[in-house]
Amino acid sequence: MLYDLTTLTLRPATVAQALPRLEAWLSSTASSGELLGCWVAEVGLLNTIMVLRGYGDDRAGLLADHAAITESDNPFGIGDVTVSRTMDAYQPFPFLPAIRPGKYGPVYEVRTYMMAPHGLAPTIAGWEETLPGRLALSTPLVGMYSVTGNGTRFVHIWPYASMNARLEIRTEAQQKGLWPPKGRTDRLIDMKSELYLPATFSPTQ
Repeated sequence: MLYDLTTLTLRPATVAQALPRLEAWLSSTASSGELLGCWVAEVGLLNTIMVLRGYGDDRAGLLADHAAITESDNPFGIGDVTVSRTMDAYQPFPFLPAIRPGKYGPVYEVRTYMMAPHGLAPTIAGWEETLPGRLALSTPLVGMYSVTGNGTRFVHIWPYASMNARLEIRTEAQQKGLWPPKGRTDRLIDMKSELYLPATFSPTQ
């Protein structure tokens, strides 16, 4: 399974006008990828849109889409308001289920960790060991690691019913020793957390 995670940073005050054009582009452009999520930053770097697409095992299709977008004079249909873009392929942790459309949020926390060169394998093992207890409180949408781009990034996305629910669940998980996995500090270089809300057309709400 491969996922494409694209981050689009737009000019200030252009997100509302850009979303209908992005929706039209995603629904009309030939692609082997399946749209799984489209979210707008609420806390973090504002004027940012995140798009998640699934490609199954079609690595060639994913790379072809990346090339077509890079060569386009109007990428994602919003090239005139886009100031920066990242596109990277990700592999999910092998024990996690595939992402399915549904209502999980509406608050999505996107946590991005830059891994130390030796850090990925023990991180996967720690998640596999610790996650069953954490699932009693809430379920991640995905945990995945980059297979393109600079360095290895670990991205995990957690949906919550509200920002208050996020705080309550995370506090309970830490107090009960359910989360996070132990022994992780030497595996990480830096950590970032952002909160997103789904676009109206996002398959994951």
